[in-house]
Amino acid sequence: MEYRVLGRTGVRVSPFCLGAMMFGVWGADLDESRRIVDVAIDAGINMIDTADVYSRGESEEIVGEVLGRRRADVVLATKFHNPMGPGPNQRGNSASWLIRACEDSLRRLRTDYIDVYQIHRPDPCTALEETLTGLGRLVDQGKVRYIGTSTFPASTLVEAQWLAEVRHLPRVVTEQPPYSLLSRGIEADVLPTCQRHDMGVLVWSPLAGGWLSGKWRADGRELRSSRIDRVPVRYDITLPHNQRKLEAVEELAKLAESAGISLLHMALAFVLRNPAVTAAIVGPRTVEHLTGQLGALEVTLSDDVLDRIDEIVTPGTNFSWGDVWAPPMVADPALRRRAAASS
Repeated sequence: MEYRVLGRTGVRVSPFCLGAMMFGVWGADLDESRRIVDVAIDAGINMIDTADVYSRGESEEIVGEVLGRRRADVVLATKFHNPMGPGPNQRGNSASWLIRACEDSLRRLRTDYIDVYQIHRPDPCTALEETLTGLGRLVDQGKVRYIGTSTFPASTLVEAQWLAEVRHLPRVVTEQPPYSLLSRGIEADVLPTCQRHDMGVLVWSPLAGGWLSGKWRADGRELRSSRIDRVPVRYDITLPHNQRKLEAVEELAKLAESAGISLLHMALAFVLRNPAVTAAIVGPRTVEHLTGQLGALEVTLSDDVLDRIDEIVTPGTNFSWGDVWAPPMVADPALRRRAAASS
């Protein structure tokens, strides 16, 4: 296994990070999760990423139980932000909530410290300085080693770096953005910003939520997924942008076949080839899913293949903001349109 340095922390992590989003009621039960973790660690994967909201805390509980004595050998990352209870303050990025959320995560994970504690999403109601101040307390107490963000715009990443310098707050050392053959928007701004500030990049959804698994094809296989009902903006192929996405998938699948590799392996190898990317988060529901993905670590894409990918999907673009969990002003038209003047 070839290990990569996480930003400028000096910590070395595997190019695959095991995502535990599917541990618990959302996917794998305790026994299957244990098998997945065992196979991952035996294969050399030394980073695990989860979040308090995954299966409403069960994912963290499972990770804490199955790691046991191997905890010290794993770079453990988790996240806060999303609602964890009915109360109005059991969510968000306030210092008050994140300190409580961290204590809850430490208990569920059965550990004294979190290696990388990440802000799961921006919070327009909370000043970033407030959040970084709260995270600074956790770092000072030794409960958190490093802090990171997830799905933050480039401008906010720059603000975080500025605040760290002028307010003497902890520096954000990682960003966790969505990135895949079908979601390349971060190539235009987020990835260059991360490189400029020596940040580690842990990309999520490298298979574009299943679109690049090899199952979703123009002949209709797997298109009647339950995901269509849950997230139609990403999966309903009657929508024009998803139809274009399906056409791109078909072209990418043909390219992978001509190169003698699977679409899944090409998709994973593609994100790992970007020099700004530290690791790709893979979130298997079964051991078979994980073992099928590990082969991508042996794949090196030629420049000819990469050039053809660029022809199929324009660099620095997305098919839809729905694929990348857009910030509110982009996702909600009402926030980017000035109200009409009254007569």
